[in-house]
Amino acid sequence: MRVKKQRFLIIFFINVFFTLVAQEALAQKIMQVPAMYYSDSGVNKKPYAKDPYLIYFNHTYFMYYSIPGPQLKAWYIGIATSNDLVNWKKAGDIKPIEGFESKGICAPSCIVKNGELHIFYQTYGNGKKDAICHAVSTDGLHFQRDGSNPIFKPTGKWNIGRAIDAEVVFYKNQYFLYFATRDSSYTIQQQGVAVTNANSNFSRDSWVQLSIDSAILKPQLPWETKCTEAASCIVKDGCLYMFYAGGYNNEPQQIGVAKSIDGLHWQRVYNEPLLANGKQGTWNESESGHPNIFKDQKGKYHLFFQGNNDKGNTWYLSKVEIGWNKKGPFIIK
Repeated sequence: MRVKKQRFLIIFFINVFFTLVAQEALAQKIMQVPAMYYSDSGVNKKPYAKDPYLIYFNHTYFMYYSIPGPQLKAWYIGIATSNDLVNWKKAGDIKPIEGFESKGICAPSCIVKNGELHIFYQTYGNGKKDAICHAVSTDGLHFQRDGSNPIFKPTGKWNIGRAIDAEVVFYKNQYFLYFATRDSSYTIQQQGVAVTNANSNFSRDSWVQLSIDSAILKPQLPWETKCTEAASCIVKDGCLYMFYAGGYNNEPQQIGVAKSIDGLHWQRVYNEPLLANGKQGTWNESESGHPNIFKDQKGKYHLFFQGNNDKGNTWYLSKVEIGWNKKGPFIIK
């Protein structure tokens, strides 16, 4: 009797083991993580990286991203490098300094001008007082802060004076600075813009706000809920295209696209997201958000973005390839 019972238990546990193995294999098959699946695993002992921004500088691809300090406090900017846009190696960090940066910095944006890399980023943790800052580098790793920081925060009754998610792009012989801000009720996230001339040093006094009386892009479509933020712009065929995030984190946040011929007035290209969150069980089930459109050295276009499947407990960065037709951009599958 004892032998039969032992055999039964052995067979039972073997069946349980192989059932669990099969379930795990099925879960991994469903997951189907993309080729680029980057995160900074050194943060809080879990993968975490948000707000990607790509630039080619000194014969290397640099990716800057947001990363939180211990207990998700004092955010800072991580730096990774790559030669193929798929495999990334951590290369450094930009940590906040004392003063208005002390609570954190994040959401980087970069341009190259006269052989130097200029980074624009926001302060974090100051609520309505968060603003845009600027720094310069000759190697992409070490940065000299602008003495006039913070260089920009908006005015006007349509916003609360806060500026986050900077994006700087050169268009029609001037630099456009796009930013996200809240309305007076602190519930609606919307886009504004300022400009400076082609010879600008990007200091505080050089910027002129164009969106004086109203936002240039605010939530209107159902999937955008109460948020349009994280603008990423690129010039294509004489027009300016803005890839933006609609919806707050994990609502889900998804990515839309708009088009402009003057940098101030915008028209949505599509009424539905260009890049939606993933289906149930996929790595980006909770969101596909905070876009960065990037043209590589071979002329291919890539849309980098953040995602997760656990409502923000972890965050990964990935990308999809973008093609273009007469209407605008589309995802190459």
